[in-house]
Amino acid sequence: MSSRARWAGVLTLLVVVLISYVDRVNISVLVTDRAFTDHFGITGDRVAQGALSTAFLVGYGIAAFVLTPLYETLLGVRRGLFLSVALWSVMTLLSPYALGALTLTALRALLGAAEGPLFSLKTMYVREHFAPHEAGKPNAVSSMGVSLGTAVGLPLITYLVYRFDWHTSFLALAALNAAVGLPLIALFVHGRGLRGAAGGKGATGTLREALRMPRLVPILLVEIATLGYLWGSTAWLPSYLLQERHFSLAAMGAVSSLPFLMSLASGFLGGFLLDRLPARLLPLLFVVGSAGTAASVLVVMGAHSDGVAAAGLVLAGGFWGLQGPAIPTLVQRCAPAHVVGSAYGVVNGVGNLVSAFMPTAMGVAIAASGGHSFGAGFALLAGAQVVTLLCGGWLLLRPAPQSPMASPASAEQAPARS
Repeated sequence: MSSRARWAGVLTLLVVVLISYVDRVNISVLVTDRAFTDHFGITGDRVAQGALSTAFLVGYGIAAFVLTPLYETLLGVRRGLFLSVALWSVMTLLSPYALGALTLTALRALLGAAEGPLFSLKTMYVREHFAPHEAGKPNAVSSMGVSLGTAVGLPLITYLVYRFDWHTSFLALAALNAAVGLPLIALFVHGRGLRGAAGGKGATGTLREALRMPRLVPILLVEIATLGYLWGSTAWLPSYLLQERHFSLAAMGAVSSLPFLMSLASGFLGGFLLDRLPARLLPLLFVVGSAGTAASVLVVMGAHSDGVAAAGLVLAGGFWGLQGPAIPTLVQRCAPAHVVGSAYGVVNGVGNLVSAFMPTAMGVAIAASGGHSFGAGFALLAGAQVVTLLCGGWLLLRPAPQSPMASPASAEQAPARS
């Protein structure tokens, strides 16, 4: 496969990840809309509002853990992505017609399950088509969809909800999935096919081998903490800016996107550094990134002015984004080539499953402090980064042995049937 074709697949993955994150922040904006919360009977109920995000992430985490080995052994990258995006579109289309909060919560869980294998499939694609010393940049570029989708999604959903109504946001996202995601996958994503993809072990054997990946526990804890920060901040940032900082809708949309635009740039910087740092120094990005993120969140908590709070949020986003590309790169270096998708499925699945409770935990903390002060919730975000700091330091002191990786040449020789 030519370099241009490989990178066309990476850019397609960036767009698919971007769409998925616009999808995810939808609820974060909708809980600020009185018409939406009145319709589903959750006005003023911080715990129920946080549970909508948690339900999505529980479904996501379970699916990433359980379905990824099936996708890796039965579908491959191309067909797995196509099936996932088709299901996203259906679940998003059904959501505005939910009969109540319970039905909407169930649909959010099913949407999460449909999205569950996404990052494992993305990791498989990079492992199949790029050599070890090249993996940092495609991991960083494809992961830029996280920051870009969040940065674009918050003001876009705010515009759709407050310019039209909350139904429109769901319908527009369903159309985006079907009209943009599916054609791009069909045109530009090509996998190696299924021949030898899992070493002939089947889904159960693949999962068993993935669970034996070196350094699984600290990598898993880093993923939990990193995702905990992402889900907690995206779930409550619009409410914090509107209800505690009293920003206008326009200012909220702009300021809420800035931390993720900053993480977009820092994520690319992280990918650039990963291809130049010795393998044993890869965890240094966790140490620097988590320490900076935690310190920046503490600045936000103690800020008396809106400007200082906004600056703290932007800095936190920058330090947090630096860590993102290091996680899949570390998995790609530790896991055997034929189970890398399932290994990342374990990490990403359990990570999302545990971090799924961060929005609800923050909702409980905010409610316990009177429902109007977000400081207790933000303290949980800083605490999560301390976990990353400790694990990153441990990984730095005790580097894992590198697993043999497939070369791009071997990927090109296999039939592109997936």
